Amino acid sequence: MPEVQTQLLQTQPIHTPNWVKHAVFYQIFPDRFGRSPRRTQLTALESWEGPPTLQGYKGGDLLGVAEKLDYFKDLGVNAIYFTPIFQSASNHRYHTHDYYQVDPMLGGNEAFMELLEAAHQRDIKVVLDGVFNHASRGFFYFHDILENGPYSPWLDWFVIHGWPLSAYDGSKPANYDCWDENRALPRFNTDNPEVREYIMRIAEHWIKVGIDGWRLDVPFCITTPGFWQEFRERVKAINPEAYIVGEVWRDAREWLDGSQFDGVMNYLFTAPTIAFTGGDRVILETVKDRSYEPYPALDAKGYAQKIAALLELYPWEIQLTQLNLLASHDTARLLSIVDGDAASVELATLLLLTFPGAPSIYYGDEVGLLGALDPDSRRSFPAPDQWNQDVLAYHRKLIALRHEHPALRTGSYHTLYAEGDVYCFTRILDNDRLLIAVNVGLEAQSASVQVAPELQTLQPLYGPGQAQLMSEGQWQLTLPPRTGLILGT
Repeated sequence: MPEVQTQLLQTQPIHTPNWVKHAVFYQIFPDRFGRSPRRTQLTALESWEGPPTLQGYKGGDLLGVAEKLDYFKDLGVNAIYFTPIFQSASNHRYHTHDYYQVDPMLGGNEAFMELLEAAHQRDIKVVLDGVFNHASRGFFYFHDILENGPYSPWLDWFVIHGWPLSAYDGSKPANYDCWDENRALPRFNTDNPEVREYIMRIAEHWIKVGIDGWRLDVPFCITTPGFWQEFRERVKAINPEAYIVGEVWRDAREWLDGSQFDGVMNYLFTAPTIAFTGGDRVILETVKDRSYEPYPALDAKGYAQKIAALLELYPWEIQLTQLNLLASHDTARLLSIVDGDAASVELATLLLLTFPGAPSIYYGDEVGLLGALDPDSRRSFPAPDQWNQDVLAYHRKLIALRHEHPALRTGSYHTLYAEGDVYCFTRILDNDRLLIAVNVGLEAQSASVQVAPELQTLQPLYGPGQAQLMSEGQWQLTLPPRTGLILGT
């Protein structure tokens, strides 16, 4: 098939944070990652090893994360994205009470500052979740409305449709704007300049404290003209290298013009990658009500077409700072999606860690943690004796290859071959050159791939496949079933 060249010409300069192009992210759901013995634990916590529930707490805290920073260094992770950490009355903390206070159950502001300093000492960046479309019923300004009704001075911070407010009675419709019709999440009126300024100051405050960026929850729900442009200007005025990444599951060109976000959670990569590597193993019940579609199964040609379309969608500078992922707290874990098929997960992980943009690993995926749709996908991080060491080993190896080879981070991407079950591409940056091939089929496959002279001296770096250079300047690749191969300089 025709070669796909993705290093697009830009019509205007776009600047994105350089460190993100070299980052490997690790997403943490704080209540479920680690409990520190330094913290006094509540007696009403759920069993750490038991199944998670919608409303129960496991008691994970930020000191429990700080105590595992050396584990991240050993794994090769150099950036952490936390789901919300601010004070809340929910285990996921998307119901924010106080944007200036880290939840006391997580250790409060003191524990966060200890974690942030320890992470930065190890050159690990920290990105926080910004939930700015909605607050909670416990948020002071909304709570004042609940108490004082139409006499509250903060009425215009929200959009009220009638009295008395029906904040808890599910038999009545919510008579105020709330996110996704969830009355626990009253939406901010961002058209109100006071609200807008309040949110901007929160963003500035934590950047000044030292965080390295914001992941923005449902940013497409804020439609106030100029809101995200101002957000970017004010955050970047404090730290030009701060990362701003939005949770947008589909085509995000509206926000990726260089004036708003540096990237989005790249579910447009996630979906075809799962459909290709998982194929008809994908359990529809685990994916069909999500905002991505990792089905129906794709062959190599179909995958190549999806990837080519994705890489043509945004400027190259944006492509290099997309947040690529296979799973998150909003999806089932890939191992459960593909009904426990280990090869699907390894193949998808290989594609993740060789793709342009910053790869993100959902906590526990690197040790084989299972999990269907939430709350099950938010299981506690397991004890070491429950880790799948083979899964951990290939994560370490692929992450190390990404760090060792600049081409895997900022090199051009060319599709060379896409037939049947075999997909092959190159990543090239100056003298650093790699050829990557995967066979998603149940039988061994061979492929003859014509290459330029500079790709004829590559050596095997990963995988059980074989590569033989033929006299015509072709690599003859032999790939065992359900395996990948990386050749490189």
